[in-house]
Amino acid sequence: MRPRPLIAAMPWLLASLLISGCALTPQVEPEPVLSPDAFDARIDRLEQTMALRCDQTEDRLSRHDLRQIEMMADVRDASALLQQLRGSIQRLEQRGEEPVIVMAECNEEANASLGDKALVGRAEWIGLPDIGTYLRARIDSGANTSSLSAKDITRFERDGEDWVRFRLGITDDDIVVDKVRNEWIEAPVERRVRIVQAAGSESRPVVSLLMTLGSIREPVEFTLNDRTHLNFPVLLGRRFLMDIALIDVAETYLHPRPEFPGGRPAAEAEQDELNDQEEEDR
Repeated sequence: MRPRPLIAAMPWLLASLLISGCALTPQVEPEPVLSPDAFDARIDRLEQTMALRCDQTEDRLSRHDLRQIEMMADVRDASALLQQLRGSIQRLEQRGEEPVIVMAECNEEANASLGDKALVGRAEWIGLPDIGTYLRARIDSGANTSSLSAKDITRFERDGEDWVRFRLGITDDDIVVDKVRNEWIEAPVERRVRIVQAAGSESRPVVSLLMTLGSIREPVEFTLNDRTHLNFPVLLGRRFLMDIALIDVAETYLHPRPEFPGGRPAAEAEQDELNDQEEEDR
């Protein structure tokens, strides 16, 4: 019997597959060798990426620290208010009187509180009668404490109390009563606050100054720091706004500029306000 053709050809097929197997094995490309310049460029890119990530992390930590400081200040304020309430209750109990609980309709109370508040824009003119000038102010509910631009801040003692002497931190473009531009201002220090920023932390004095804004006439606590690199020499924070004002962010200068001896009339403020709007739009 003759062998079948396929069986007879098997040895030749196996030999052919073994020989061609090497050609079927995938070839692994060796990694290209980086030149010194390419290696340095890659290291530079990695360093820049790491530096950027470090800056972003530091910025987030700084914002977290600022928020924590603001929250601690709010807690201290709430604690002080609670202590005052407890003191009032104790005095009533010592006199044999019972605290009176007044029940009111929530809606009526809310409407009444809203009706008593002044409406302000995101920028307003304020007056500082203790200093004798008007200044432009930015209204910012995101800031806890109000701030006044000051320079040459010098600490001294008067009658055993902590005082500061300073001048307004203003530029040639800031609108102010000219005679107070370089005047020294003295005020007692109410307290000090520590401000944490990306560049580090610093302690700033807080002074109380009488301030006017439209019909509002209130003593306001200002931290003193140099704001000449910012557009507004005054910032009004939520401690000022609380219980007395509401912000309409779509409006600016809803209230007239106050007038002071040596200053310009309120009627001339419109052009200054237009210039301010042009700067904001740029």
